[in-house]
Amino acid sequence: MVSETIKVNLAADAEARPVAVLVQKASQYESRVYIQAGDKKINAKSIMGMMSLGLTQDEEVIISAEGEDESIAVANIVDYLKNAK
Repeated sequence: MVSETIKVNLAADAEARPVAVLVQKASQYESRVYIQAGDKKINAKSIMGMMSLGLTQDEEVIISAEGEDESIAVANIVDYLKNAK
């Protein structure tokens, strides 16, 4: 399992679009991908689960993945969340 803790960079008016893109990115990988914020750990491939997180600007989250492409999955999702506009 690979994981990384980051601060989310989302526009203040971000709604469903950045979350939908995140779910699409996570779904490209064979690995199980999770995002943890506070005490919630959500499957990053679940649009409803991700919407329930309500990610905000500068919120600290843990991105983790487990599977054959776990490293690249975490790296790409971290890159997206750090640079989402």
